[in-house]
Amino acid sequence: MRGRVDGVQLLPEPVRRLAAWCAVVLLVSGVVYVAVRLCAAFRTAVIPVLLALLGTALLRPLYRQLVRAKVNRSIAAGVTCAAVVAVAGGAVYIVVAALVDSGDQIVASLRQAAESITEHFGAAGTSLDDLAANSRDLLSRFGGTAASNVIHGVSVVGEAIAMAVLALLLVFFFLRDSRRAADTLRALSPGGAGDTVEAMARRAFEAVEGFMRGTTLIALIDAVCITVGLLVLGVPGAVGLGALVFVGAYIPYLGAFISGAVAVLVALADRGFVIALWALGIVLAVQLLEGHVLQPVIQSRTVQMHPAVVMVALTGGAAVAGILGMLLAVPLTAAVFGGVHEMRARYTIREPSG
Repeated sequence: MRGRVDGVQLLPEPVRRLAAWCAVVLLVSGVVYVAVRLCAAFRTAVIPVLLALLGTALLRPLYRQLVRAKVNRSIAAGVTCAAVVAVAGGAVYIVVAALVDSGDQIVASLRQAAESITEHFGAAGTSLDDLAANSRDLLSRFGGTAASNVIHGVSVVGEAIAMAVLALLLVFFFLRDSRRAADTLRALSPGGAGDTVEAMARRAFEAVEGFMRGTTLIALIDAVCITVGLLVLGVPGAVGLGALVFVGAYIPYLGAFISGAVAVLVALADRGFVIALWALGIVLAVQLLEGHVLQPVIQSRTVQMHPAVVMVALTGGAAVAGILGMLLAVPLTAAVFGGVHEMRARYTIREPSG
């Protein structure tokens, strides 16, 4: 008999179970590691696909409304993509214009706050002027690499534009051919696992869809509330700070902390300690509203993740793909949780009652 020598077990049952779980964990970790490395190697193809999936999850309700209105599927997908280009372009223009108009005020206020902090807590002989002189010295030393950096920046911008165009085209095809996705999954599924694979994929996509719609609505509410509060307090660059809050809301916890800290620092530098406390109160009130009201109500149908899981996902996403990885990490983790929950619901053996 396996695991026995002369009728005696070599290892007790708990140890053998632990060894089996360790083998499974190592196998899964190896597969995940290889998959992450492959995605990083082919990021110019993988990132547009992921962005297109997020865009499809966000835009599918509009597409469904057009299809229900008897609009041709291709035309409905094209109109949806055109609408998102118009809305996204307008939103980017508004955000960029707000940041440009108020950028000088924000930077000046942050500089003033840094000077105040340096005066009270800075080390002897250290000041912003010293830092500026050192920066100029470094720039003069490494100025020879400026041309290569400019060329690299241009190539990065071109790559980003190409990926954005590819993502938009993929959104069109994902919307138009979404009805074929179930048949494709069934064809690729081994044996009789078609129903399970389809159910897991639907649950994962629903989690991403709920996350994208809920996060967008919450980001809009947060940005409006904080912008109104900063305008009432007379903080300079309130619209730009509100735009920063809207963008930062797509990075849970970390984005809200950074954007809120910038708003408080600007208020401290320009309006003083009392107004900074009021600004801090507004930011904290909005965060409490989000955590205790908006998140449970708006995202009640999505997969709820523990904050520790979110932070680990953000850290992993940042390590793999920087800021873009942080933006993609949480919705992808929500998709994984959705698929796992569906699998557990299907394969959990229910004990008979009483």
